[in-house]
Amino acid sequence: MRIGIAGSMQFVEKILEIRDKLRKLGHDAFVTDLHKALVGKTEEELEKIKLYQKYNRDAIRVFWKAMQGADALLVMNLDKNNVKNYIGGNTLMEIGFAHVLNQKIFLWNPIPDMNYRTEIEAVKPVVIDGDISRIK
Repeated sequence: MRIGIAGSMQFVEKILEIRDKLRKLGHDAFVTDLHKALVGKTEEELEKIKLYQKYNRDAIRVFWKAMQGADALLVMNLDKNNVKNYIGGNTLMEIGFAHVLNQKIFLWNPIPDMNYRTEIEAVKPVVIDGDISRIK
C-alpha cells in the first residue's frame, strides 16, 4: 500500500521511524521531501524552518502533489501544545486531501478533543492506537 504520513513536523524523527517500519512491512510509505531540513533541529529551529517552508516553499501544495496516487494517509497525531493527540491546521487540510482523493485515513491515536473534531469524525478515519499492523 502507498501511504503518506502526515503530522506535526515537530515529531519528524518519530514520523521517519514509523515510515521505515511501514517500509519493512512492505508498504511504500513516504513523507514530504521538506522533512530533510528538519531532522536533528531544536524546537526553535524547527518552528523557523516550518514557517519558512509554509510561506516560501509552498509546503501544503508539496504534500498535495506527493499524495497523488497514494492509497492511504497515516496521521501521526501525537501530544503537542498540551493537547492530547493533536492535529494541527496543516494536518487537518491533509486529512481533507486524502478524503477527497478517496484514500483511507488512519490515525495513530484517537481523535483529539479540538474544535474540528466533527470534521475529522466525518471522514471516518481508522484509529490504529499505535499498531501499524492494523494498516490494511
